[in-house]
Amino acid sequence: MSELQRLKSLLPPENESWVFIEAAAAIDPPLITLEEIGRDEVEIQIDLEEWDNYAIDHRNLLFWHEVGKIQNDAIPRDGWEMAALAIGLGGAIGELWVQDGLLLILALGLSGFAGYRLYIKNNSEKRLQDAIFADERAIDLACRFGYSIPNAYKSLGGALKELIEKTRKKKKRTIFEDRLEALRKSAEKARSELSQQEGSDKSVSSENVYGQ
Repeated sequence: MSELQRLKSLLPPENESWVFIEAAAAIDPPLITLEEIGRDEVEIQIDLEEWDNYAIDHRNLLFWHEVGKIQNDAIPRDGWEMAALAIGLGGAIGELWVQDGLLLILALGLSGFAGYRLYIKNNSEKRLQDAIFADERAIDLACRFGYSIPNAYKSLGGALKELIEKTRKKKKRTIFEDRLEALRKSAEKARSELSQQEGSDKSVSSENVYGQ
Protein backbone atom coordinates (compact mmCIF):
# COMPACT_ATOMS: atom_id res chain seq x y z
CA MET A 1 0.00 0.00 0.00
CA SER A 2 1.40 3.41 -0.96
CA GLU A 3 1.52 6.22 1.59
CA LEU A 4 -1.27 8.09 -0.20
CA GLN A 5 -3.47 4.99 -0.12
CA ARG A 6 -2.66 4.48 3.55
CA LEU A 7 -3.66 8.04 4.37
CA LYS A 8 -6.85 7.64 2.36
CA SER A 9 -7.75 4.77 4.68
CA LEU A 10 -7.41 7.19 7.62
CA LEU A 11 -10.17 9.48 6.35
CA PRO A 12 -13.37 9.25 8.40
CA PRO A 13 -16.31 7.90 6.37
CA GLU A 14 -18.04 11.27 6.22
CA ASN A 15 -15.08 12.75 4.30
CA GLU A 16 -14.14 9.87 2.00
CA SER A 17 -16.17 10.92 -1.03
CA TRP A 18 -15.03 14.53 -1.30
CA VAL A 19 -11.57 14.79 0.28
CA PHE A 20 -8.67 13.76 -1.94
CA ILE A 21 -5.00 13.17 -1.10
CA GLU A 22 -2.26 13.98 -3.58
CA ALA A 23 1.49 14.48 -3.72
CA ALA A 24 2.39 18.18 -3.74
CA ALA A 25 3.50 19.37 -7.16
CA ALA A 26 4.77 22.83 -6.23
CA ILE A 27 8.44 23.75 -5.87
CA ASP A 28 9.47 23.74 -2.19
CA PRO A 29 5.93 22.95 -0.94
CA PRO A 30 4.83 22.96 2.70
CA LEU A 31 4.90 19.58 4.42
CA ILE A 32 1.11 19.25 4.26
CA THR A 33 -1.54 21.71 3.20
CA LEU A 34 -5.15 22.03 2.04
CA GLU A 35 -6.58 23.36 -1.19
CA GLU A 36 -10.20 23.75 -2.18
CA ILE A 37 -10.38 22.31 -5.71
CA GLY A 38 -14.10 22.54 -6.33
CA ARG A 39 -17.31 23.72 -4.82
CA ASP A 40 -17.56 20.61 -2.65
CA GLU A 41 -14.10 19.07 -2.98
CA VAL A 42 -10.91 19.51 -0.97
CA GLU A 43 -7.42 18.22 -1.68
CA ILE A 44 -4.81 17.45 0.98
CA GLN A 45 -1.39 17.96 -0.61
CA ILE A 46 1.71 16.35 0.89
CA ASP A 47 5.43 16.77 0.28
CA LEU A 48 6.09 13.03 0.24
CA GLU A 49 9.87 13.35 0.22
CA GLU A 50 9.90 15.30 3.50
CA TRP A 51 6.87 13.43 4.85
CA ASP A 52 8.76 10.14 4.89
CA ASN A 53 11.20 11.59 7.42
CA TYR A 54 8.50 11.71 10.10
CA ALA A 55 7.50 8.82 12.33
CA ILE A 56 4.28 7.17 11.23
CA ASP A 57 2.36 8.22 14.36
CA HIS A 58 3.47 11.81 13.81
CA ARG A 59 2.30 11.61 10.19
CA ASN A 60 -1.07 10.27 11.26
CA LEU A 61 -1.75 13.09 13.70
CA LEU A 62 -0.53 15.78 11.30
CA PHE A 63 -2.84 14.30 8.68
CA TRP A 64 -5.79 14.27 11.09
CA HIS A 65 -5.00 17.88 11.98
CA GLU A 66 -5.69 18.81 8.34
CA VAL A 67 -8.85 16.69 8.35
CA GLY A 68 -9.83 18.55 11.51
CA LYS A 69 -9.50 21.85 9.65
CA ILE A 70 -11.82 20.51 6.97
CA GLN A 71 -14.38 19.34 9.52
CA ASN A 72 -14.17 22.69 11.32
CA ASP A 73 -14.70 24.54 8.01
CA ALA A 74 -11.33 26.27 8.41
CA ILE A 75 -10.11 25.57 4.87
CA PRO A 76 -7.88 28.28 3.37
CA ARG A 77 -9.76 29.74 0.42
CA ASP A 78 -8.13 31.69 -2.37
CA GLY A 79 -9.06 35.14 -2.31
CA TRP A 80 -12.21 36.39 -3.76
CA GLU A 81 -11.62 39.08 -1.17
CA MET A 82 -8.64 40.50 -3.09
CA ALA A 83 -10.69 40.61 -6.28
CA ALA A 84 -13.60 42.26 -4.47
CA LEU A 85 -11.26 44.78 -2.84
CA ALA A 86 -9.77 45.70 -6.22
CA ILE A 87 -13.21 45.97 -7.83
CA GLY A 88 -14.55 48.05 -4.95
CA LEU A 89 -11.63 50.47 -4.91
CA GLY A 90 -11.66 50.74 -8.69
CA GLY A 91 -15.37 51.39 -8.63
CA ALA A 92 -14.97 54.02 -5.92
CA ILE A 93 -12.39 55.89 -7.96
CA GLY A 94 -14.62 55.67 -11.03
CA GLU A 95 -17.67 56.94 -9.18
CA LEU A 96 -15.69 59.82 -7.72
CA TRP A 97 -14.90 60.76 -11.30
CA VAL A 98 -18.54 60.66 -12.43
CA GLN A 99 -19.81 61.86 -9.03
CA ASP A 100 -22.49 59.19 -8.53
CA GLY A 101 -23.04 59.13 -4.76
CA LEU A 102 -25.07 55.90 -4.50
CA LEU A 103 -22.65 53.85 -6.57
CA LEU A 104 -19.75 55.37 -4.64
CA ILE A 105 -21.28 54.17 -1.37
CA LEU A 106 -21.84 50.69 -2.81
CA ALA A 107 -18.26 50.52 -4.09
CA LEU A 108 -16.84 51.67 -0.75
CA GLY A 109 -19.06 49.16 1.06
CA LEU A 110 -17.79 46.32 -1.12
CA SER A 111 -14.16 47.28 -0.61
CA GLY A 112 -14.71 47.73 3.13
CA PHE A 113 -16.28 44.29 3.51
CA ALA A 114 -13.54 42.67 1.44
CA GLY A 115 -10.88 44.47 3.48
CA TYR A 116 -12.45 43.23 6.71
CA ARG A 117 -12.52 39.65 5.37
CA LEU A 118 -8.84 39.92 4.44
CA TYR A 119 -8.03 41.19 7.92
CA ILE A 120 -9.86 38.26 9.53
CA LYS A 121 -8.21 35.75 7.20
CA ASN A 122 -4.71 37.09 7.86
CA ASN A 123 -5.18 37.69 11.57
CA SER A 124 -2.55 35.59 13.33
CA GLU A 125 -4.70 35.05 16.42
CA LYS A 126 -7.54 33.68 14.30
CA ARG A 127 -5.16 31.33 12.46
CA LEU A 128 -3.76 30.09 15.76
CA GLN A 129 -7.22 29.42 17.19
CA ASP A 130 -8.20 27.53 14.03
CA ALA A 131 -5.04 25.42 14.38
CA ILE A 132 -5.70 24.68 18.07
CA PHE A 133 -9.30 23.65 17.31
CA ALA A 134 -7.99 21.41 14.52
CA ASP A 135 -5.54 19.83 16.99
CA GLU A 136 -8.44 19.03 19.29
CA ARG A 137 -10.31 17.45 16.40
CA ALA A 138 -7.17 15.48 15.47
CA ILE A 139 -7.10 13.95 18.97
CA ASP A 140 -10.76 12.94 18.59
CA LEU A 141 -10.09 11.40 15.18
CA ALA A 142 -7.07 9.49 16.47
CA CYS A 143 -9.23 7.98 19.20
CA ARG A 144 -11.84 7.04 16.58
CA PHE A 145 -9.11 5.13 14.74
CA GLY A 146 -7.96 3.18 17.77
CA TYR A 147 -5.46 5.41 19.57
CA SER A 148 -5.67 5.68 23.32
CA ILE A 149 -6.03 9.23 24.62
CA PRO A 150 -2.45 9.29 26.03
CA ASN A 151 -0.97 8.00 22.77
CA ALA A 152 -2.97 10.49 20.71
CA TYR A 153 -1.62 13.38 22.77
CA LYS A 154 1.90 11.95 22.77
CA SER A 155 1.91 11.47 18.99
CA LEU A 156 0.59 14.95 18.18
CA GLY A 157 2.91 16.52 20.74
CA GLY A 158 5.87 14.68 19.25
CA ALA A 159 4.88 15.83 15.76
CA LEU A 160 4.67 19.45 16.88
CA LYS A 161 8.01 19.20 18.63
CA GLU A 162 9.56 17.83 15.45
CA LEU A 163 8.02 20.66 13.42
CA ILE A 164 9.49 23.18 15.87
CA GLU A 165 12.94 21.68 15.48
CA LYS A 166 12.74 21.71 11.66
CA THR A 167 11.14 25.13 11.13
CA ARG A 168 13.53 27.99 10.47
CA LYS A 169 11.07 30.86 10.15
CA LYS A 170 10.42 32.34 13.58
CA LYS A 171 6.78 33.25 12.89
CA LYS A 172 5.85 29.71 11.86
CA ARG A 173 7.88 28.21 14.68
CA THR A 174 6.08 30.40 17.21
CA ILE A 175 2.71 29.08 15.99
CA PHE A 176 3.89 25.49 16.51
CA GLU A 177 5.17 26.41 19.98
CA ASP A 178 1.85 28.00 20.89
CA ARG A 179 -0.02 24.94 19.61
CA LEU A 180 2.22 22.69 21.70
CA GLU A 181 1.56 24.75 24.81
CA ALA A 182 -2.21 24.62 24.17
CA LEU A 183 -1.93 20.86 23.67
CA ARG A 184 -0.11 20.50 26.98
CA LYS A 185 -2.93 22.32 28.77
CA SER A 186 -5.49 20.16 26.99
CA ALA A 187 -3.59 17.02 28.04
CA GLU A 188 -3.58 18.18 31.66
CA LYS A 189 -7.33 18.72 31.50
CA ALA A 190 -7.87 15.29 29.92
CA ARG A 191 -5.67 13.66 32.56
CA SER A 192 -7.66 15.28 35.32
CA GLU A 193 -10.99 14.24 33.81
CA LEU A 194 -9.89 10.66 33.20
CA SER A 195 -8.41 10.38 36.67
CA GLN A 196 -11.74 11.42 38.15
CA GLN A 197 -13.61 8.94 35.97
CA GLU A 198 -11.27 6.03 36.61
CA GLY A 199 -10.18 6.90 40.13
CA SER A 200 -6.53 6.52 39.17
CA ASP A 201 -3.59 8.39 37.70
CA LYS A 202 -3.04 5.97 34.84
CA SER A 203 -4.45 8.25 32.18
CA VAL A 204 -2.80 11.18 30.41
CA SER A 205 0.33 12.81 31.74
CA SER A 206 1.13 16.25 30.35
CA GLU A 207 4.73 15.08 29.85
CA ASN A 208 3.40 12.70 27.17
CA VAL A 209 2.77 15.70 24.96
CA TYR A 210 6.52 16.17 24.69
CA GLY A 211 7.18 12.56 23.83
CA GLN A 212 9.17 12.00 27.03
